[in-house]
Amino acid sequence: MPLAAAPRPLLPLWAAVLAAVLGGAVLDLAYPSVGWWPLAFVGVALALVSLIGRSVWGALLVGAVFGATFYLIHIMWITRYLGEVPWFALAGLETVFMAVGSIPLALAYRWMPRLFPSRWASLIALPLLVGGVWTARELFMGSWPYTGFPWARIGMSQSESPLAHIASWTGVAGLTFLMVAFTAAVIEWARVARFRDLRTALPAVGMAALLLLVPAFPTTPSGTLRVGSAQGNGPSGYFDERTRNAVLNAQLEASAPLFGEDLDVLLWPEGGIDSDPLTNESTAAVLDALSERVEAPLIVNAATTRGDDTFNTSMLWVAGEGAVQLHDKTNPVPMGEYVPDRWFFEPLAPDLIGLIQREYTPGTNPPFFDLNGVGVGLAICFDVIYDEVIWRGAEDGAQVYMFQTNNADFRDTDENLQQLAFARMRAIETGRSVVNLSTVGTSQVLAPDGTMIDGLPEGEPGHMLTEVPLRTGLTPAVLLGPWIKILLGWGSLAAVVALGVGVTVATRRDAKTPAPAGTGVALNG
Repeated sequence: MPLAAAPRPLLPLWAAVLAAVLGGAVLDLAYPSVGWWPLAFVGVALALVSLIGRSVWGALLVGAVFGATFYLIHIMWITRYLGEVPWFALAGLETVFMAVGSIPLALAYRWMPRLFPSRWASLIALPLLVGGVWTARELFMGSWPYTGFPWARIGMSQSESPLAHIASWTGVAGLTFLMVAFTAAVIEWARVARFRDLRTALPAVGMAALLLLVPAFPTTPSGTLRVGSAQGNGPSGYFDERTRNAVLNAQLEASAPLFGEDLDVLLWPEGGIDSDPLTNESTAAVLDALSERVEAPLIVNAATTRGDDTFNTSMLWVAGEGAVQLHDKTNPVPMGEYVPDRWFFEPLAPDLIGLIQREYTPGTNPPFFDLNGVGVGLAICFDVIYDEVIWRGAEDGAQVYMFQTNNADFRDTDENLQQLAFARMRAIETGRSVVNLSTVGTSQVLAPDGTMIDGLPEGEPGHMLTEVPLRTGLTPAVLLGPWIKILLGWGSLAAVVALGVGVTVATRRDAKTPAPAGTGVALNG
C-alpha cells in the first residue's frame, strides 16, 4: 500500500500565528490569579490547531509565538524583583524550548496519518501520541538547563478543578498527558466530521469519563497534629530595608499569641531568621527560649554555613538540644540563589549578576523530619514544583507536608498564588495535608483533598493554630510517578522517531516501485 499524502495545514500560516497568540494568552488565564481552569483546554486546543499540517519551520514559528505570548504574561511577576531583563531572559529561554518542542508535535501530526491513514488511528493513536509529546516537552523544560523551570505545567492549572484528583493516580505529568490527549481527541473527532457515527466520539468521551469520574486514590487517616504557624510579614525581601534581626523579631511577635496554647510543633517560614542559628549563639538562645515558651519543637529556616558551603536550611529545633535534624534545599534557584557558570554570565550582565552574592549549595539530605514519631515531608519555596522532592518525602514516611516559603520579593503579584496552587496540587497528588507557610502570604493549611482548612490574609502578620489531619499510604502517583514520566517522556519521543523511520522507509520503497501497467500517458504523434 503506497504511503498516504501528507496532511494539509488546518489553518493558513497567518491564521495559525493568530491562533498561537490567542492560545498563549488564554492558557495563562487558566492559572492563578484568574484561575479559570477550563481555559487550559482552550489554550492547548489553539496551540495544537496551529500546528496541524505545519512544516518544521512553520511549527518553529507558531510554537515560538505561542510560547512567547504565554510566558511573557505568565511570569511577569519576575519584574517585581529584578526588572525586565531577567523576565525577558527567562521567558525567551522557555520560548525557545516551546518552539523546538513544537517540531515533534507537528511531525506527529504529519507522519501518523501517512503511515496509519485509518480514522481510528487518527481518533485514538494520534491523540495519545500528541499528549505524550507535549508532556515530554514539559518534562524536558522542567529539568534542563541546570534544574530546569517546571513552573507552568498544564496539569498544575487544575488545582481547583474537578480533574485534580487524577493527579493522585498519575502525578502531574500524567494529568498533563490526559488533558492534552483529550483535547487532541476532540480536535480529531471534529476533523473526521462523522458526527452521525457515534462511535467516532468514543475516544474523546472515554478520556473525558476518565478525567471526570475516577475518584481520588484513598489514603488512610492516622490521627492529627496540632500545628502552630506564624506569618511575621517582616522585611524579608531581597531589597527590603531592615535593622538587625528585624525578620526574627517580626516572627517572634506573630508567634506571641500562641504562647500558652497546646502545640505539637511551631512552624516558621523560609527566611524567618536573619542569622545562622548554627553559628550565632544569641540567635540559638532565642530559639531555645521560644521552644521552651511554646513547650514544643520548632521547624524554622535560615541560611546556614558549614565549612565553605552555604545552604538554605530547614531545622527541627528542640530547646536545649538545638537543631536535631536538618534539611537543605534540594534545588536552589539558578540566577536567584546561586549563579551557575558565573564566569560566563557576569560579563553579560554585571550589574544584575553582581547582586547575587550568596552561592547556595544544593542539599543532599532528605526532605523529611521525624517529629516525635510523626513523619513530616518538607519543601523549601520553589522545591514544591519538583516531583522528586515531594515523592521522596512521602516514600520516607511523611504523614503531613510543611512547605516553607518566602514570597516577599513578589508581593502583590500572581507568583504566590501560583505557588499556593502547586502546594494544593501536591496535597491531592500525595493524599496528605499541607501546611504552606510564607513570610508575607499567602499562607494556608490544605486538607488531603486540597480544600482549605485554615488561612491567613496576604501582607499582614498573623498566626494559625490548626488541627492538621495525618495520612498514611502511598498513592500510585508516588509509587509509579517516575516510571510514568519515563514512559511519557522517552516513550513518546521514541514513537515519533519510529514514525519518522517508517515514513522514510515507505517513501524510499514507493520511489523504487514502478507504476502499474496502463497508468502511463499515451502520446499521439
